[in-house]
Order: sequence, then structure tokens, then C-alpha cells
Amino acid sequence: MWVAENWKDYEVIDCSKGEKLERWGDYLLIRPDPQVIWDMPRTHSGWRRHNAHYHRSNKGGGEWEFFRLPEQWEIHYRDLTFHLKPFHFKHTGLFPEQAVNWDWFSSIIKNAHRPVSVLNLFAYTGGATCAAAKAGASVTHVDASKGMVTWAKENARSSGLEEAPIRWIVDDCVKFVEREIRRGRRYDAIIMDPPSYGRGPKGEIWKIEEHIHSFIQLTTQLLSDDPLFVLVNSYTTGLAPAVLTYMLSTTIVPHYNGTVESQEIGLPVRETGLILPCGAAGRWYR
Repeated sequence: MWVAENWKDYEVIDCSKGEKLERWGDYLLIRPDPQVIWDMPRTHSGWRRHNAHYHRSNKGGGEWEFFRLPEQWEIHYRDLTFHLKPFHFKHTGLFPEQAVNWDWFSSIIKNAHRPVSVLNLFAYTGGATCAAAKAGASVTHVDASKGMVTWAKENARSSGLEEAPIRWIVDDCVKFVEREIRRGRRYDAIIMDPPSYGRGPKGEIWKIEEHIHSFIQLTTQLLSDDPLFVLVNSYTTGLAPAVLTYMLSTTIVPHYNGTVESQEIGLPVRETGLILPCGAAGRWYR
């Protein structure tokens, strides 16, 4: 498993009974997690003295309960700064387990010793965009949600990346990739974090199990003659690491050779020493 263990401002403190207790900077949050199917004593005081608790509804969805939590606050990872705020379906605007991928591709970008262009698809609030830009890459950030792109711009500004070469695109990712192919654009690296299910700005439906393989095949046409890496993230339980390996091996390796590795990604749990699984990632690189 690839573990995001270099955080200072974030940690999973404990996990039990379908929920996790997390520290986000100065604030403690309790959020549901489908991976936490074990039942252990909740001895840490944070279970009783937290700042926010997302309660799942039996009918789907849920709602936040707040205790002395600001509307927005910041946390830092290395030299990056991220704005956080609780919003729909338990999210805060950041997936901290992705830091293990940020470290991986940042090293590749820095060691390339040449200009590197990165395409970040389904780019959300810009964690990977900021990490790649801070490492020295030019980045094209694409997300179908205007609100998420605005949030990503705020994170970039807070991270000192106002003047960084970042293109901000609000668009359906599939349609954008198709247009980039027609334009003859090429990228040295591609990052994608596709949702399990989603809708584009014009109602386009995305189902990851039905579309991800053909989408990887499509994006492969955007790789430059000397590409560096492709990263595919998945939070869908049906896409095991082996499935990510097979897709990358059959779509990219025949054209560019290189190496494919896939693993679960996770976060350390302070109280128990366990690693909380948080999805999977597939990596192709040379």
C-alpha cells in the first residue's frame, strides 16, 4: 500500500463503528467511512470534543452538525496551502491521501530537468494541480464544476502560484480531451481522478465502470513523444489495483513501454497503528 504519511496539519486519529476521527489543522471532524467496519472502543477525547460531525441518513446523504467550526480554514502540506470548508456529502474540499501521489509525481517533474506539461482531469479543488505547478510544471486543470475550479484557483493563490503557468478550464473532461486531440495538443503527463458517477455541465452522464477504459485509451492520444507519467485514481471498489494495472498496461505500454504499478492508497491511524484504505491508484512511468 502507498501511504500518505508526511502530513503535519492532518491526521486520522482513530477509526471505529463506521466513522473516522480526523484532525484538520486545529479542528477535529468525525466523518463516516465505508471501510471502517470494525468496532473498537472510542477512548480518544476527540470523539466527545469535536468541532463537526457528519451524520449519515438512512435515506442517503446526510448533514453536518457543527461545534465551534469556522466557515473556512486552511491547512498546509509542505509548501502548499489549501482552503477547507465542509460541504455536501461529508467532503471538506481535499483528499489528504492523495499526498502520496503528489510526492511521487513531483519528484518525477523535478528530476526531468526540462519543461513538463501536465493535464489534470476531473481536477476538483486542485491539490494535484498545485503540487505539479509547485514542482515546476505547466498545468491544464479541467473540471466540469465552475465552483470547484474557483476553489482550485484560491488554493493556487494561497500556495503562491498566482503567476504559475496554469490553464483553468471548466468543461466536460471527455469533450475537452476530444477537442485537444483535434487541436493537436500534447502533454508530457496526465493525471485523472474520475468520479464513480457524475454529470457534465450539459447533463453528460459518466459511469466509471462503463467509461474509464475507453477514456484512458482516448487520453493516451494526448501524450507527447517523450511522456513522463500517467496517474489514474479510483475510489470505486469495483476497480481493484489489478484492474488499473491491466488498463494502463494494455493502453499505454504498447506505445511507450515503461513501468506500471498499482496499489491501494491509505492514511495512517494514530491511535491504532492501522492503515485506513482510501481507494487505489495506478501509475505508468518511464
